[in-house]
Amino acid sequence: MDMNLPDGNGTDATTAIRAVFDDVKILVLSASSERTDVLDAVRAGASGYLLKSAGAEELLTAVHDTAQGRAVFTPELAGLVLAELRGREREESPDPTAVLTPRETEVLRMVAKGLASKQIAIRLGLSHRTVDNHIASTLRKLQLGNRVELTRFALENGLD
Repeated sequence: MDMNLPDGNGTDATTAIRAVFDDVKILVLSASSERTDVLDAVRAGASGYLLKSAGAEELLTAVHDTAQGRAVFTPELAGLVLAELRGREREESPDPTAVLTPRETEVLRMVAKGLASKQIAIRLGLSHRTVDNHIASTLRKLQLGNRVELTRFALENGLD
């Protein structure tokens, strides 16, 4: 499925096809990597999303994987979809920081302020490795991928 069709768009076409054939697998092949296009396609029922810049072998593998019922996304697009899902999970959770220890929350607040691990370590009287361990644990518990996502999480949850 392409997202830009001559007489409509891929999201509407995917929705219409899935309404009639609910078990059909749809792989989007598009030039667009725009967040809204990717998420709209997934919400409409697409099983995967591949960019037109993909090579022939990658396309063949994607078609096969989609037919087998596996979700197919390039790593950067998968990250986009996962971030959206994580955002929804956070909206449904009354206190997403409840899984953190007080020290992890304290380190998270400092990360959100832009402090480096060594700066946090000095302020808390810890080694920078201990701070890095707290950050790694926090990333794992919150299912985030990096410090940027961690900072965004902290800001969205009033931990700055």
